[in-house]
Amino acid sequence: MNTRMLGIVVFLVIVLAVVISQTLFTVDETEQAIILQFGNPVATVQQPGLKIKSPFIQNVIFFEKRILSSDALPQEYLTADKKRLVVDHVTRWKITDPLIFFKAVTTEAGARARLDDIVFSELRQELAHVNFVDVISTERESIMEAVARSATEKAEEYGIKVVDVRTKRADLPEEVEQSVFNRMIAERKRESNLFRAEGNEQANIIRAQADRDSTVIRAQGYEEAQRIRGEGEAEAIQIYAEALGQDPEFYAFSRRIQAYGTMLKDGDKVVIPANSDFFRFLTNNGLRR
Repeated sequence: MNTRMLGIVVFLVIVLAVVISQTLFTVDETEQAIILQFGNPVATVQQPGLKIKSPFIQNVIFFEKRILSSDALPQEYLTADKKRLVVDHVTRWKITDPLIFFKAVTTEAGARARLDDIVFSELRQELAHVNFVDVISTERESIMEAVARSATEKAEEYGIKVVDVRTKRADLPEEVEQSVFNRMIAERKRESNLFRAEGNEQANIIRAQADRDSTVIRAQGYEEAQRIRGEGEAEAIQIYAEALGQDPEFYAFSRRIQAYGTMLKDGDKVVIPANSDFFRFLTNNGLRR
């Protein structure tokens, strides 16, 4: 009897535990939920805490309450000036109505697919009204804000709110990008060649001016040197003339001695006639005169 009663108690405890587990559920602060009865949603739970549902005939599906993100693949767009542009964007969003969300898209994967389509469409529409240069420079923020606003309006029917849309990258298509780079390289080379040509021209002008100045300075220096040399020679001639006037014999002797020093070197042997006028000061006849 005791064994039978123990078995009944254990059975009742197990049944009670199963019933409680099927009746009670907990919603975390980061979650929200909907209660399904035979696959149809019957209630929404957005407040955290311990909740109750009908056992066995109802089940619970949980959804994130936190902000989610959708990192779509880069897409190619046309700008207002018909330039091709590849934009890689990321969308941040949250589930605001889990019941509508479940009915419309069911899962986060389905929501991302719908949301990417919406953002692609809005981004294509916005970029079609802006020139390429403005997209990559000044208008990017305003474009993404406009896309986020319009995407939010369209995403409401899926129980979604778009928090923001941001571009990670906005570039030219790869094949166009390479041609642009090549054109930029050619343009920079053209500019550098122009700068080099202008620099060489200026260098040639400076060299020519320097050569002209150098020639003028040399000519002026040579002229001044010749003038000084002429003045010196004139003064020397005057001194020689004055010396010759005072003592012609001594003047002739000193000039002849200078000539001897210039012409004759140590060890030279000279054979001269006795009546040679040039060497007369080296002979006794010359000294007696």
